[in-house]
Amino acid sequence: MTPMKHDTHQPILGTLLGTAVGDSIGLPFEGMSRRRVAALGEVRHQLVFGRGMFSDDTEHTLMLASAWIENRHDIQAFQAAFGRKLRWWLLALPAGVGLSTAKAILRLWLGFPSTRSGVRSAGNGAAMRSAIIGVLHRHDETARRELTLAACRVTHTDMRAEESALWVAEAAAMASNDIATSDVLTRLETLIISDEMRSRFSSLQAALKDKKTVPEYAELIGCGRGVTGFAPNTIAVATYAWLRHRGQFETQVREVIACGGDTDTVAAILGGISGAEVGEAGIPRVWLDGICDWPRSADYIRGMAEALTHEKAKAPKLCWQALPLRNLFFLLVVIVHGFRRLLLPR
Repeated sequence: MTPMKHDTHQPILGTLLGTAVGDSIGLPFEGMSRRRVAALGEVRHQLVFGRGMFSDDTEHTLMLASAWIENRHDIQAFQAAFGRKLRWWLLALPAGVGLSTAKAILRLWLGFPSTRSGVRSAGNGAAMRSAIIGVLHRHDETARRELTLAACRVTHTDMRAEESALWVAEAAAMASNDIATSDVLTRLETLIISDEMRSRFSSLQAALKDKKTVPEYAELIGCGRGVTGFAPNTIAVATYAWLRHRGQFETQVREVIACGGDTDTVAAILGGISGAEVGEAGIPRVWLDGICDWPRSADYIRGMAEALTHEKAKAPKLCWQALPLRNLFFLLVVIVHGFRRLLLPR
């Protein structure tokens, strides 16, 4: 692996903050139809009295980043460390866990090594945490691929999950390197291995040419009622929003949330890619300031970005004892928010 270059701090910080912001802004709208998204009101922080918390999309990204810091030059050790972090993460009883990820973590607890713990699933779990790998190794294609696949296979082994994870890492790398859209499309096409992604990519190219809105593109690929948790759908919509409105973080996030469905994950993936391009300065300040999560806070994220940038730095310490209480509070917030959503039109 080639050493990371020292011009990556803003892309790294932008990716981590962009993931957290997209996740926390999108979370209140998760699972809603387009109509209900519109009825809930302005796209902004509104989970906790006008503030936002984030979900497993951001938590997994930060755990993966921590595992990389501990094992910068050893892929097997990195993979094993990420597996251990996932095991302890589940023990803290997080409010939302994808079924495939939960199965994989249970396999880890049963003694399966991280090289054989993954399950066959084409869900979003691997793709949602891959942007940071792309930015960390934006100058090293081989390292990007090896690390992305190693992280993916801890939980997901379906070829479409691997394809999507590689796609996100590559998109984030190109975003951080300011690669032209035409070259982005050329490169992403080489990563396609599934028929599902090929059809979505063909529609993406046509929609960009016709300047369709992001919800219009989502409808083209069968997500007119909401973007599903099927990885090719999620990746395609996030990529289209990024390329359709390059450099416009706020517009991109609003557009993917307007599609409905798995809004927090689509917005988190988009936020990670777009954040690599625009950096912290390109993310709305009110959205950054609106994050109220703890112990994984905005300051914790900034500390993680610093550690990722400097070769000998250590990951910031996390108050693990607080996580079960945080997760209980988060669950109560989600339940209260769910009752509020029952009053909205369907």
